[in-house]
Amino acid sequence: MEKILVLGHKNPDTDSICSAIAYANLKSAIGLNAEPVRLGEINGETKYALDYFQVNVPRLVEKVAAETNQVILVDHNESQQSADDIDQVRILEVIDHHRIANFQTSDPLYYRAEPVGCTTTILNKLYKEHGVEIKKEIAGLMLSAIISDSLLFKSPTCTEQDIAAARELAEIAGVDAEKYGLDMLKAGADLSDKTVEQLISLDAKGFDMGNYKVMVAQVNAVDTNDVLKNKKEIEEAITKVIADQNLDLFFFVVTDILTNDSVGLALGKMTNAVETAFNVELDNNAAILKGVVSRKKQIVPVLTDTLKAL
Repeated sequence: MEKILVLGHKNPDTDSICSAIAYANLKSAIGLNAEPVRLGEINGETKYALDYFQVNVPRLVEKVAAETNQVILVDHNESQQSADDIDQVRILEVIDHHRIANFQTSDPLYYRAEPVGCTTTILNKLYKEHGVEIKKEIAGLMLSAIISDSLLFKSPTCTEQDIAAARELAEIAGVDAEKYGLDMLKAGADLSDKTVEQLISLDAKGFDMGNYKVMVAQVNAVDTNDVLKNKKEIEEAITKVIADQNLDLFFFVVTDILTNDSVGLALGKMTNAVETAFNVELDNNAAILKGVVSRKKQIVPVLTDTLKAL
């Protein structure tokens, strides 16, 4: 039986890693040869979750075609966010909660996309639909993903379905969601050991917005000033990425997990789109984004609409 690789997006976040593990586990339980893999280094938040529930880090890959012809995508669908050679393999399934863009296949596939806050909320349903019991450690990882993507249920992307799934999964995992979740988020917000290059790439996603190439990177912090104290060095690193990848805009968003506000740092020739989209004035390339915490719902859609109109 040919191996199926289950993978989340590049620069993986907690949902991307935990969804790959959880869905590969479900596929294995119903008799398929599935392995979770990752397309980048894990962040501190994800490491905390994996260590807490004693689950191994998935194997790192950049390309997939040399070892399989079949993959399943979780937590993404856009080709620039996937494996470098994704066009050379067959995509069997997509389980996602993002917009659908820059995606096509030559064969029919199973595509499950729902407007919920987290991929593992969908996976929780799939476990039930297949009649497979969720193991304690898998439940813990699925809960971790929901907490991460919903910022402990405070993000506007969080739905009642996410909250209900989190309650179920917390009970299986044997943890208090609020206490465990805050500890996990704080672990992820400790960026003191990261270089500026790591900071801007920890959770960075590329998007095609109209005729423009955009990178939106986001990190969580307990105090945004701790991250932006090296602002000059961060700007230099971003400028290099813009040149290397021929980007029109790089938007680096630092989100305060305690206040649920963000600071956005914008560089590139299309920074005016940030000012228009968020009705702000950039001061030394930066602006406070009140109440903005979600890249998926509050940043990407408004930036896309603004850039398409320019």
